[in-house]
Amino acid sequence: MIRVLDKNVADKIAAGEVVERPLSIVKELVENSIDAGADSITIEINNGGKSYIRVTDNGSGINADEVLLAFKRHATSKIFTDSDLDAIETLGFRGEALASIVAVSRCELITKTAESKVGMRVNIEGSEVIESNSLGCPTGTTIIVSDLFFNTPARKKFMKADSTESSLIIDFISKMAIAYPDIKIRLVSNGTTLFSTQGKGDVKSGILTVYSKEMVKNLLPVSKKGEFLSITGYICPPSQSKSNKKMQIFFVNGRSISSKVIEKGVFDAYLGKLMGGRHPICFLFINIMPEKLDVNIHPNKKEVRFDDESIVSDFVASAIKEALLSKEALPEIKVGNLNRNATESNANKELFNLKSNTDYNDNANLNNDNIGFNKNNSSINKSVDDNYFMKTHNEQVNINKLLSTMREEEAIYKIENKVSGEDIKADSYDNTKLDIRQLSITGSLFATYITALDDETLYLIDQHAAHERIFFEQFMHQFKSDDKPQQLLLVPFVVNVSYAVKEGFNRRETLHKMGFEIEDFGARAFIVKAVPIFMSLEDAQEFVEQFLENASETADFENSSVIEKIMMDACKSSVKANNELAGEEMQQLLNDLAKCENPYSCPHGRPTFIKLTKSEIEKMFKRKV
Repeated sequence: MIRVLDKNVADKIAAGEVVERPLSIVKELVENSIDAGADSITIEINNGGKSYIRVTDNGSGINADEVLLAFKRHATSKIFTDSDLDAIETLGFRGEALASIVAVSRCELITKTAESKVGMRVNIEGSEVIESNSLGCPTGTTIIVSDLFFNTPARKKFMKADSTESSLIIDFISKMAIAYPDIKIRLVSNGTTLFSTQGKGDVKSGILTVYSKEMVKNLLPVSKKGEFLSITGYICPPSQSKSNKKMQIFFVNGRSISSKVIEKGVFDAYLGKLMGGRHPICFLFINIMPEKLDVNIHPNKKEVRFDDESIVSDFVASAIKEALLSKEALPEIKVGNLNRNATESNANKELFNLKSNTDYNDNANLNNDNIGFNKNNSSINKSVDDNYFMKTHNEQVNINKLLSTMREEEAIYKIENKVSGEDIKADSYDNTKLDIRQLSITGSLFATYITALDDETLYLIDQHAAHERIFFEQFMHQFKSDDKPQQLLLVPFVVNVSYAVKEGFNRRETLHKMGFEIEDFGARAFIVKAVPIFMSLEDAQEFVEQFLENASETADFENSSVIEKIMMDACKSSVKANNELAGEEMQQLLNDLAKCENPYSCPHGRPTFIKLTKSEIEKMFKRKV
């Protein structure tokens, strides 16, 4: 028998789609306060919001004759016709929030508009109006929700511990505090004020209030405008990553959302800049024409759908890549990191060779237009190096230990005490790309790290990571280009493989696109007659052997990520650590690195550069506080 559900039952079912837990209520009420034009919002919770939630704002309020109407299902002031759904610019619009909240809780509302002399107070329990009367109150709205799910015990038992529910609410309000810096937002839990923002319009001040001073100091600004969308926000340098994605915070048209599309843009931008298993910190605010997205695809409005997902993800990636090319993106040796290392055992201190030359740039005969750096370049007279540098020996801090530490999150020391937004000023960033060719090379450490200077900074360049980056980008460029510069081999080399590999191999065209000429040579061998012009014979032979062994039938060689993975593996044959380079070789390495799209990390995510500023050196010598 088919029948129409009782209103009370229908309301509870509908509420189940909107009100999953206390966080759902806080989210809906805070978003309503923002839509009402409030510039001050206070959120109070007890027991993770399960027993008590109060949201107070100084917004426009609700007219007395519309208060009860506001609790009806599908009652809203945000939209009027179906065409309005194509241009939604408010956070709320469905008219389901208040109706769903009162269906499963005890609710009290106090509200007044600026034009009214007195306000209105209403008590509702389980959708039933218990009391309604006038009273004096300030302009704005206060909603108190208590005893959540008191009339739906089956739902109540699925709520988590108080601490879990609290943490979800705190995380959401933290995001809103950052996204709406013009609004004073205060969060109180169990009678204790957790944080209160100033509402002065400074996004970084909001991040500082909610998180830490050290995080704010290291963030890089992102800003880019497109035809119908724009992006602003902050990202972390590759040295300041996390082990999870919890610090990837996205807002679209002011709405806090989860988005695989934006995540993909972030991932693409940091690809090759982070070690495996690490994730960047980012606070991204995207504004897009309302007609270019659908915000009505999720009951809790946690997700949106973009008309063209690839345009959005590519735009995000492009904006972040530009920010990551700034000088501020380079990892930096800081006094705090040195102090931490100083407390450790000194048993592993080691001697190192410091090569130095003050007249290097005046005497070196360089070819800046060389296509690539070749570690086997016979035109370089390595004997010059023996007399070219003065070698000295000094006992120093454990540089290897320090460099290793810089690559880990532990090197980013935490400041536990929160400070007010007044204690830090907006950083001034130089977003220009580091001019690597203008650096003055001073020598090398451990035959592994090239040392170079500009006016204010000492740079350590990992020669192996740098050459991996050069090798990888040259390889990728040649693979994608129609022009395949090759060097024909006077004496071709032979690669022996198993019968199975020989029988199943049909990837000659892929190797040809990379710049190789390969032919069959007997029952289980291939002969290589030409290799890419930038590769040494040793590099080429090692790569072909790896490729033949790993190029399975199932590998999708039309997929760029598969090709990139193979070429990353090929980078392992690049210049190794502890290879002593001549002065001209070091300069050529930096010249080639300057041509790279991403010179600051190797393809596997290790940094190529680490910097030590003059200011930090002065702090080490106690010349500066």
